[in-house]
Amino acid sequence: MILRRWFFIAAAVVVAALGTRSACAAEAADAGDAPHVVFVTGDDEYSSELSMPMLAAILEKRYGVKTTVLYAENDKGERDRHANSIPGLEALRDADLAVFYMRFRQLPQEQLDEIVKYAESGRPIVGLRTSSHAFNYPGPPQDRWNAEFPMTYFGHKWISHYGHGNTTEAYVVESEAKADNPILRGVAPQEWLNSWLYVVNDGDVKLPEDCKVLLVGDATKGTEPGGEKFGNREPMTWTRELPTKEGSVQRVFFTTLGHPRDFLKEAPRRLLVNAILWGLGREEAIPAGGTDVEFVGEYVPPDPH
Repeated sequence: MILRRWFFIAAAVVVAALGTRSACAAEAADAGDAPHVVFVTGDDEYSSELSMPMLAAILEKRYGVKTTVLYAENDKGERDRHANSIPGLEALRDADLAVFYMRFRQLPQEQLDEIVKYAESGRPIVGLRTSSHAFNYPGPPQDRWNAEFPMTYFGHKWISHYGHGNTTEAYVVESEAKADNPILRGVAPQEWLNSWLYVVNDGDVKLPEDCKVLLVGDATKGTEPGGEKFGNREPMTWTRELPTKEGSVQRVFFTTLGHPRDFLKEAPRRLLVNAILWGLGREEAIPAGGTDVEFVGEYVPPDPH
């Protein structure tokens, strides 16, 4: 696959830019005051191990956020996008926000427990694309989380997508844009994306009513802008505010975008940085024109097409 051939080249570039580290420690913020965001990567399709450190570096340099980025590793302690172990998940214990970009993992019980405890704590969650199918346990008792984790928090689990040979035209939902939703500040009202569109609403399976849809998308034929639209228009970005046992709300943001080449554009980077600041309750840090998401170092993604 092109993705696999490019992976080692792209990884070397990102490592050179961001440093060889399994955790990105904040350098621009006082560790005692900075909110702590933990990125949990572990997909074997969209190079989250490259895109998430890039976003973490932006948050550290420009927004006073301490970040930790976790990666899938094999039994030799080497980074392995296919491995069913993500060491360091105890970092979630003091996280102020967690970002999940995982796909079909079968983590050891103690690692699964760290994720479940975090999710159940009521602290904010950001999920990308394949986190709608983060787990793929073959049997009980863990298999309950295959559907329960994404449905409980994101309101959506994997159904299907419109195919690898197609792309997506994304649109800001006007009612949310007019309300000056902080997550949408500076996000282009219309954007062509590499991500092939996920099916979210399918027959009796619908996104819950408590989801506030921010972006919708149309599948377009081909891998270039301007392709013929087909299929159904689908929600592709939304928020939820889930009630907690303590009487507060848990802020959740989910998006079905996440193709590594999407993040070459400002709008997808800004959407995620805005969403993380919103999740942290730091909307006041999001300017009217959106966050500054200029790259810190170099980002050279592969192309899964």
